[in-house]
Amino acid sequence: MPLIMITNDDGIDSPGILALREAMSSLGRTVVVAPERDNSAVSHALTMSRPLRIRQRESDIFTLDGTPTDCVVIGLGKLLDTRPDLLVSGINPGPNLGDDISYSGTVSAAIEGTMYGIPSIAFSVAGEPPYDYSMAMRVAVVLADRVLAGKLPENTLLNVNIPEGKVCRGLAITRQGRRLWENSIQETFDPWGRRHYWIGGGTPLRDHGEDTDVAALHHNLVSVTPIHLDLTNHPGLNLLRRSWDIGKMQEDIGGGRQEEAGS
Repeated sequence: MPLIMITNDDGIDSPGILALREAMSSLGRTVVVAPERDNSAVSHALTMSRPLRIRQRESDIFTLDGTPTDCVVIGLGKLLDTRPDLLVSGINPGPNLGDDISYSGTVSAAIEGTMYGIPSIAFSVAGEPPYDYSMAMRVAVVLADRVLAGKLPENTLLNVNIPEGKVCRGLAITRQGRRLWENSIQETFDPWGRRHYWIGGGTPLRDHGEDTDVAALHHNLVSVTPIHLDLTNHPGLNLLRRSWDIGKMQEDIGGGRQEEAGS
């Protein structure tokens, strides 16, 4: 029976993680290790300034007073008795598209699992509260079953965004698009007249590329985006090696003339 580790960034009591656990229980044994409270938008943060505490809610359900990445690290290193066959993160209420991936604790948990060589998937659902997770649960089962039956490319996770169940029109394999936010900084004042700033909300500026995660969700398709751990721009790497006078630059900074790394 496959062992499936489940985590999220919305906390142990999030409806999304309850739905994901129910969905994954049809495929194998599930072990939940999730933050004790909401950790949305913490990205890939790792807690190193204080000790972390684990609480066991019930059999195979644990909560940690840390980040999603902490949950993966502690779960793999201290809680699970065997290596999981799959790590799933979510189901996040609200999509993680384009540039959102850089901030997402949901996606970062899957990144951490991939760093340990575990096939990993991040799930998010679009729509408005209260979220309907029924379609996302079906998608999660289909994709998790497919990954368990085969392999993902090396050092690659899947970032999956799912439209609301009633409007879902199918599935697309996509690339990461761009989604920036306009007017996302709100200026407020406290009762003493002191100015404060609140980051959140605003209007998303959509990437109009038709093969992107942003476009797929706009057209009510499930977006499945393979995300690679290597962030290097390889064409850019080659361009810089060809066009920059590395030796002259090293002389200018006082390092002498040396061969560039990797040349």
